[in-house]
Amino acid sequence: MSYQKPNILLIMSDEHAPQYSSIHGHPLVQSPHMDRLASMGITFDNAYCNSPLCGPSRMSFMTGRYVHNNGCYDNGSPLRSDTVTWAHRLRDVGYDVVISGKQHFCGLDQLHGFRTQLGRDLHAELWTTDGIPRGAADWDEGIVEGKPWGGVEAAGPGSTTSIEVDDQVEAAALSYIRDPARKDQPWAINVGFIAPHFPLVVPERFYDLYPLDDIDLPEIPDGHLDNLHPVHQRMRRMFGCVDFPEEAVRRARAGYYGLITYLDEKIGRLIDALEETGQFRNTIIIHTSDHGEMNGEHGMWRKSNHYEASARVPLQIAWPGTFPDNKRVSQNVSLVDLVATLIDVTWASRDVAPLDGESLRPLIEGEEPGWKDEAFSEYLAHGVEGPVAMLKRGDYKLNVSLGDAPQMFNIAEDPNEFTDLADDPEHKDIQKTLHRRLIDIWGDPLAIEQDVIRSQRERRFITGAPS
Repeated sequence: MSYQKPNILLIMSDEHAPQYSSIHGHPLVQSPHMDRLASMGITFDNAYCNSPLCGPSRMSFMTGRYVHNNGCYDNGSPLRSDTVTWAHRLRDVGYDVVISGKQHFCGLDQLHGFRTQLGRDLHAELWTTDGIPRGAADWDEGIVEGKPWGGVEAAGPGSTTSIEVDDQVEAAALSYIRDPARKDQPWAINVGFIAPHFPLVVPERFYDLYPLDDIDLPEIPDGHLDNLHPVHQRMRRMFGCVDFPEEAVRRARAGYYGLITYLDEKIGRLIDALEETGQFRNTIIIHTSDHGEMNGEHGMWRKSNHYEASARVPLQIAWPGTFPDNKRVSQNVSLVDLVATLIDVTWASRDVAPLDGESLRPLIEGEEPGWKDEAFSEYLAHGVEGPVAMLKRGDYKLNVSLGDAPQMFNIAEDPNEFTDLADDPEHKDIQKTLHRRLIDIWGDPLAIEQDVIRSQRERRFITGAPS
């Protein structure tokens, strides 16, 4: 192993379900630079976010703590400025730590340990007004019927502010990497792209890669939507997930696929810059995302649930010449484990503040016995009536929604999650084991519910006050 502190290039996409990429076997989506990254490092086939929503997932990632432990419940929940992040930890051991683009900080503090923001965080701007976070969920109001989601009908070729911002974020990141000052100290840059997050609009050359007649449609068995779990039926109503026309669905999926290829090109250019500047072999390259995108599966769009398309994320890690290349890892991991890994490989302090994850180095280096093989995720925001959580352990996934019946799936045998095993007597013991472990991690969901409601009410009071 090398003992020189490695640089860190952390590329975080947004709303990127790994199923929609060539490295994970999709027959249409072109992502050659994700394939390239896989060839030089490790691809985790069962990586999960800790909350399927931008803000909570990213604050969990920044702190290495589960959402119920850091209090950032929805997109309008600001992270306290006195909370230790991995950026603080890396700066403490001599790193220059910067961000270019999205990390969805809301409120006055837009750095949380980063030295500077090189690009623009468009989504932080959308959720913050005059330094005040906006958009608290409202469980007091309950589920409100939403209008048909406009993202499907708006999909197609073109440009958006998101595209303009991502191009600027890439340019700023490339300038940083190429700056001769990078040789002065170890560095870490968090490059946060919006793609492939909606709007599902992408420059024409990417959109044209996916002719509509070739686009695969969501797999939805007859009668499936009528029998969705209540938590998903409520979410479909609130998010306006109506039965869109087939042609519109094809356009939306083509837009999503085009955005993934657009993102993939940016990943390639960032890797090229490392090679051009002689920094390739001493830089750990990471690509991941904050959550996935339902993309019409189960009649749903966007995220906010624990189906695989929403809760799974891409995770690739390469350290050329040090970590193994072209390796696949099947064990369950989550983003809090990635945080623990960052701290491990940089020799930063783990003890200064609690962490909920474990370093992935045993899996990377082949010392697999004893790995926990589990991922925990929770959702405490809009579109639900109370706390929701998931535990994936081995092949099995348990979903718990407070006040509803549980769901359980064998993902290896049923990757599309059509067969609920929660009422199957043969799986009773497995369900009990998973439920005990989920509660061990989660604690008291009733207490969590009360704290979430208190937080929502207080934040709505602040934002509702006259200016």
